Amino acid sequence: MLKQILSKIPRKFPKSDPLDSTRIDCGNDSTCSGPSTNGGSSFSSRLNVVKRVSSAVFPASMMAGMEAVDPHLSFKDVSNLQKQNLFVSKLNLCCEVSDCSDPDKNAVQQDLKHQVLIDLVDFVSSGSAKFTEPAIAAICKMCANNLFRVFPPKYRTGNTGGETEDEEPMFDPAWSHLQSVYDLLLRFVSSVDAKAAKKYVDHAFILRLLELFDSVDPRERDCLKTILHRIYGKFMVHRPFIRKAVSNIIYHFVFETERHNGIAELLEIFGSVISGFALPLKEEHKIFLWRALIPLHKPKSVGIYHQQLTYCVVQFIDKDPRLTSPVIKGLLRYWPVTNSQKELMFISELEEILEMTGMDEFQKIMVPLFRRIRCCLISSHYQVAERAHLLWNNERVLNLIAHNRHVIVPLVFSALEQNTRNHWNQSVLIQTQHIRKMFCEMDEELVLACQRKLEEQDSLSTVEAEKRRLTWERLENAADLQPRAGNILASVKPVSCSVTC
Repeated sequence: MLKQILSKIPRKFPKSDPLDSTRIDCGNDSTCSGPSTNGGSSFSSRLNVVKRVSSAVFPASMMAGMEAVDPHLSFKDVSNLQKQNLFVSKLNLCCEVSDCSDPDKNAVQQDLKHQVLIDLVDFVSSGSAKFTEPAIAAICKMCANNLFRVFPPKYRTGNTGGETEDEEPMFDPAWSHLQSVYDLLLRFVSSVDAKAAKKYVDHAFILRLLELFDSVDPRERDCLKTILHRIYGKFMVHRPFIRKAVSNIIYHFVFETERHNGIAELLEIFGSVISGFALPLKEEHKIFLWRALIPLHKPKSVGIYHQQLTYCVVQFIDKDPRLTSPVIKGLLRYWPVTNSQKELMFISELEEILEMTGMDEFQKIMVPLFRRIRCCLISSHYQVAERAHLLWNNERVLNLIAHNRHVIVPLVFSALEQNTRNHWNQSVLIQTQHIRKMFCEMDEELVLACQRKLEEQDSLSTVEAEKRRLTWERLENAADLQPRAGNILASVKPVSCSVTC
């Protein structure tokens, strides 16, 4: 009786794949073998192809309910309801990366992909694209596949990283494709809702994006600069992570490799970021200044990014003038000794900082600062000497010097006198005379006092030199009165050995 009741209950079969609509539940009927018409077979194969392509990019749950659309169709050829599905299909098609190093290899495939990318950029630019979760996942996956890559080892000559004046920039052969992907990513970041996209534009995605700043192609670095700035502005939740990641890149560059192509672009981003810092400055921001920006003056390749670095430092001082003293002390710490080109850059940056320096902060560092400037005034490299003399042409700097002349004039007066006597360059001599004239007009009594003190030091130096000469003369005379070493050895008789063999 129980068997008869159970046999009447319908059996439960496994749930079919939602994307595979050709599968039919037949129960116990052995004659049911699925659709046998040609149209049904072609429809089944088309859906299976779409399933294989999409499963490589999205989870099955994300693709459920989406209608398959041929990615080679134009957006003009489909209805408005199908445009979103076509958008995702085209993104799936562009996930495959082709080798662009050989233009003749896979030329048809590359041209097709390039045209699809252009269609995607135009579609997003028109504002018709809706960034649903499948679309966001697809565009992030497509960008990751095409952009994130490992750069080949650098074979540039020398130890400096980045592009110098003697090196021509290198260009990526795949830039025509990369440019379209970057354009699409930029429009996506500018238009998407941050809350909806933060699941996919996560820390891992941003970290891989930052790695691309080491690209040798300046066009790629310029695109990355704009995109990262948009991400920083829109995704507020990622701002601390971005700052920390950029700091780590700078630490690695300064203290380990001194090789990186994108330091200038990263500093350009942070120049605008620093200008937006709220007051009072957080301790995290000050640490970034002391541990990252100031040590960036150390590498030999500082000339590549010095303009952006100076802007960042000046922005910090503009936010908090009390940072002037630590910044100038950092400059003096990394001041170049044998590199005249770096010295010229340091003097220019120092002038920009002094233009924003208050009297209290200036008095904290004026003694070590003008000891260094004194060395620059007497430099044998005429450009360094000229640039140091030109500081007195700046009205702000001259005002600071005038109010503290009793400390500064005695520090640099000996250097001016030494230039007047010994410097080989005529232009430097003229500028030295000009500064001396300014000091006389500023405080003639102080100049005369410095002149008398310098003469006293010269006389004392002459006396000391005469004492040293007489001392050496006495030593030489005493050495002449001593017997020769040869005579001493000759007067000593060898001792005979009493041991017989």
